Amino acid sequence: MEEIAELLRGTREDSGIELSEVSKDLDISEIALNNIEDGKIGSFKDIFVLKDYLSNYAKYLGLDSEKILDEFNEYLFEYTSRIPVKEIEKTIELNVKETNEKLSSPYTKSSPKGKKGVYLYLVLYVLIFILVILAIFWSVNQVTVDKKSAYVVSYRK
Repeated sequence: MEEIAELLRGTREDSGIELSEVSKDLDISEIALNNIEDGKIGSFKDIFVLKDYLSNYAKYLGLDSEKILDEFNEYLFEYTSRIPVKEIEKTIELNVKETNEKLSSPYTKSSPKGKKGVYLYLVLYVLIFILVILAIFWSVNQVTVDKKSAYVVSYRK
């Protein structure tokens, strides 16, 4: 990553472009650009945002963004392949304990059903039933009022 960072910083400085100018043109904060140029990828929460920033920054400087991203992907692969599997499992286990959630696939996750959910559906069904009954009474009342009006009109003639 240091090579990529040095390339980006060197190209920018050789072009005589200030970091603030790049920030305005690309709508990327100066702090993020500075972190990229320093090789501090740990300061980014989302790797995809970082890749987008790298690509846009490389294009802005007239560099081959595809090549930069390929080098970055190689760096990431080398870095992540050094992490022992046991360490990854331990981190996942700690995260699960902290959040008190079970690991499950989003495709097999069951919907939370509890008393609140049942009562909510019951109240919803009762309200719909009441609205249907009120609509029926209103319709019947309108028909009866119309018939009475028609009867009164025809009786007066």
